[in-house]
Amino acid sequence: MTTGIEDRLRRTELGEFLRNRRGRITPEQVGLPLGGRRRTPGLRREEVAQLAGVGVTWYTWLEQGRDINASEQVLSAISRTLRLDPHEHVHLFTLAGAPEPVTEKKHCSAITPSMRDMMVQLEPFPVAVRNARFDVLGHNAGYDWLMGGVDAIPYEERNTLVQCLLNPQWKERMVDWEQNVPRMVSSFRAAMAEHMGEPGWKSLVKRLRAESPCFEELWSQHDVNTEQAKSKRYLHPEAGLLTFDFTYLYAGRRSEIRMSVYTPANDETHAKLREFVPTTR
Repeated sequence: MTTGIEDRLRRTELGEFLRNRRGRITPEQVGLPLGGRRRTPGLRREEVAQLAGVGVTWYTWLEQGRDINASEQVLSAISRTLRLDPHEHVHLFTLAGAPEPVTEKKHCSAITPSMRDMMVQLEPFPVAVRNARFDVLGHNAGYDWLMGGVDAIPYEERNTLVQCLLNPQWKERMVDWEQNVPRMVSSFRAAMAEHMGEPGWKSLVKRLRAESPCFEELWSQHDVNTEQAKSKRYLHPEAGLLTFDFTYLYAGRRSEIRMSVYTPANDETHAKLREFVPTTR
């Protein structure tokens, strides 16, 4: 049972969370015209309310941390409007004091239909969509084949850091694991600066520090780096050595959702993908 102080803190955190995510969505992303100069980036409160089908005053009170109740249907509508990924979706319900939602794991509003189409059309090239926390929000058949069966991993465990550090199969396949993992950890630390108070981020750090000596060592170094590897090599048990160049596509100017496209760096890798990857088209 929560206290009045805990409830107020939770509602305050909810308001901050909504304002943060509202600021990351551009009008173009949700099909709205720019409508002249804007004093702040992102959507206005009235635009979120309109798109979610709720009253402007009610939504304003929600962002202000007032003691109001929100139904599951309303919270889901706000989640869709703000393009929350499944992890953020659950976080929204938690902050709102609502029962944990039943989420559809195969789809999330953070991934647009056009992004899903791109993942399929780019097969056999591996493609994965991630958020700033390195959660894998979506992937295609090429990525599933490359990493040895992502579909079989429970959704809540589909985090690149978790798998690279705690899954021996992923480590074996990553030829340059010792060079790439420090870069990933430093990039994760840089991204966490905007998510310091979020339970999902803190719990992930706590888990990795407890279960991975490598992560604990790297984390204690406090390195920060947003630079990503331009190419990566994988050793697949069927196809042998594969070399890829990387292309990153972001969902919007301020979006943390990123699509990573693994483009073959040579003809040999390209030929192996066409031979081995079972496409869904």
